Amino acid sequence: MKQAINWDDQRIFLAVLEEGSLSGAARRLGLSHPTVRSRIEALEADLGTLLFTRSMTGLTPTEAAEALREPARAMATASEVFVRRASAPEGAIAGAVRLSVPEFMGIEVVPAMLEPLRTAHPSIRIELSLSNLPADLMAQEVDLAVRAMEPKQKGLVARKVANIPLGFFASKAYVARRGQPLDPDQLAAHDIIGPDRNLSDLALAGQMLASVDVARLVLRTDSHPAQLAAARAGLGIALAQVPVGNADPDLVRILPDFSPGDIHTWIVTHENLARVPRVRAVFDALVTGFRAMMRTPI
Repeated sequence: MKQAINWDDQRIFLAVLEEGSLSGAARRLGLSHPTVRSRIEALEADLGTLLFTRSMTGLTPTEAAEALREPARAMATASEVFVRRASAPEGAIAGAVRLSVPEFMGIEVVPAMLEPLRTAHPSIRIELSLSNLPADLMAQEVDLAVRAMEPKQKGLVARKVANIPLGFFASKAYVARRGQPLDPDQLAAHDIIGPDRNLSDLALAGQMLASVDVARLVLRTDSHPAQLAAARAGLGIALAQVPVGNADPDLVRILPDFSPGDIHTWIVTHENLARVPRVRAVFDALVTGFRAMMRTPI
């Protein structure tokens, strides 16, 4: 085996591993299919081992490839951290900040909070990662995260910013056509939008929609923004964060006295990043934004 392996080959290997095909890796990296294939073949030759076998569903990683997954991902994360750290001079409120946000908040809530920050600090660049899975802050996979639970790991700095209430919403057109339920039991007679396969969301829906047969939801999707979009389109009643629903003049809150629950919201960063000026600026902007949102009458 060669003593030194080209980092670009390792990056291509990781892309093939995560995408499951040469063509998927090529699209992700902006390379040609033949280039990706030749680099994987060269890496296999350098390592002296087979990394992938072909199957009907694409490429299947060998045990050797799977053993390299974690170190390859760790190197990719370290490279991304290196680039972000080098994106601005030490002490400047400038450069790249990677922010992990749940999908719904990343579309409906957080962008408006970043506008005042960018106005005050136009040299800051935001890398917005939308995922309902928690990013690895301890490995500094991201610089900051908005989380729906209190972090327990030592080494993290967290501030609770909101208990965001949830509520049911429908479009004005739907309400004009179907009317409103007067109590939660009457939801069973309405068109309900809800989760598809996400087990935790299905369990939550079963608790909050006790009178509704989840199997008879008129539209099922695990995307929370898509659920709200369907309600906006008049397809039925969906669960949404109350400040977001109330801010839309075309939506009507259904059963306003019924509270299905709250989302406990935290802003979190690694203790080593908490004093980095650009990270601190984004942290403070999010704290200010969420607290301002919660001061809006609900």
